[in-house]
Amino acid sequence: MSKQIIQTDKVPAPIGPYSQAVIANGFLFASGQIAFNPATGELVLENIQSETKQVMENIKAILEESKLSFAHIVKTTIFLSDMQLFAQVNEVYGSYFSSDFPARETVAVKTLPRDVNVEISITAVINL
Repeated sequence: MSKQIIQTDKVPAPIGPYSQAVIANGFLFASGQIAFNPATGELVLENIQSETKQVMENIKAILEESKLSFAHIVKTTIFLSDMQLFAQVNEVYGSYFSSDFPARETVAVKTLPRDVNVEISITAVINL
C-alpha cells in the first residue's frame, strides 16, 4: 500500500501528529475540519451558519488540492456541540451537495477543539 499526504496552506495547518488528508487505496481521508479561516488566522464563530460555511470551505480546499469535488465524497461525520444546531448546520451542509448524497452520521459531543460548535470529517473516493 502506498499513501500520499495532502497538505495545503488553504486550510489550517495540523497542530498535532496528523495530516490534513491522506490518499490511500483509492480513497481520500480528510481530518476533521473546524471553522478556522487560514487567511485571517481566526475562528469564524459569528453564528452557526457562518461557522459551518467555513468548515465546508476548508473541506472544499482539501478536495481541490486533491483534484476532487464534493461529488467524490462517500462518507461524512458531523460532530456538533449541541444537537439543537442540527437543522442550521444541515441547511448549509446540504447546499454543497446536489445529488447522490454521501452516507453520514451526526453526533453530539461534549466539547470540540477550541470550543467550536461543529467539526466535519470526510472520506472521498478518487475514481468515480
